[in-house]
Amino acid sequence: MARYTGPVCRLCRRDGMKLFLKGTRCDTPKCGIERRDTPPGQQQSRRGKLTDYGVHLREKQKVKHYYGVLERQFRKYYQRAEATKGNTGDVLMSLLERRLDNVVHRLGFGLSRSAARQLVCHGHVTVNGKRCDISSYLVQVGDVIRVKNRSKSLDLAKGHMAENSRQTPDFLSVTGSDVPEGIVGRLPASDDVSIPVQTQLIVELCSR
Repeated sequence: MARYTGPVCRLCRRDGMKLFLKGTRCDTPKCGIERRDTPPGQQQSRRGKLTDYGVHLREKQKVKHYYGVLERQFRKYYQRAEATKGNTGDVLMSLLERRLDNVVHRLGFGLSRSAARQLVCHGHVTVNGKRCDISSYLVQVGDVIRVKNRSKSLDLAKGHMAENSRQTPDFLSVTGSDVPEGIVGRLPASDDVSIPVQTQLIVELCSR
C-alpha cells in the first residue's frame, strides 16, 4: 500500500493550516504550524504570489494530504464522482469521507487518520461483523463498524477514545461501551467535512 512517509508537519505548513495529521499533538504548542507558520523550504521571501493554477493545485493537495491519499487514488475518486449524478465536488468529498480509515478516525477509534489506517490494516476493526483490513473500503448507510472483541484491539481503541476530544459528525453515531462500535446513519455531505474546502477549484483543475 503506497503512502506518504515524510514529515507530516511539513504538509500542514505547506497548506497553511492545521490538517490534524498527528492527532492530539496538533492541539498543543508542539504543533509544527504553531511553532513555524511559514511554508517549508529556504528563501521564502523570494517566492511571489501564487498563480491561478497554483491556487487550484494547493486546494487539491490540501484535500489529498488531509485524507492521506496519493494522486492515482485521488484521480479514481474524481472519475467516480464525475460519473455520478449531482455536484461533482460534493460527491467527491462524500466519497473521501466514506473511506473506512476516515470513518474509524471520525468515530474516535483512532486519534489520526494514519493511526486509524493502521488499526484497519492490522485487522482490529470489523464491518457488519466481518473483518475488513482495506482502509479505502467505502462504507454504506447502515454499516456497523466495530472494534474486534479482543484485549489488544480494545486497549488500542479505548486508549484513543480517552484522548480524543473532537465531536462525532452527524452522519455517524457511537454505541457500545464494552466493545466500541459506530453506525453509519446516512451518507456524508459536504457540511460534514471538518476543514474548509473549495471543491469548485478542485473540479476546475481536474477537469482540464
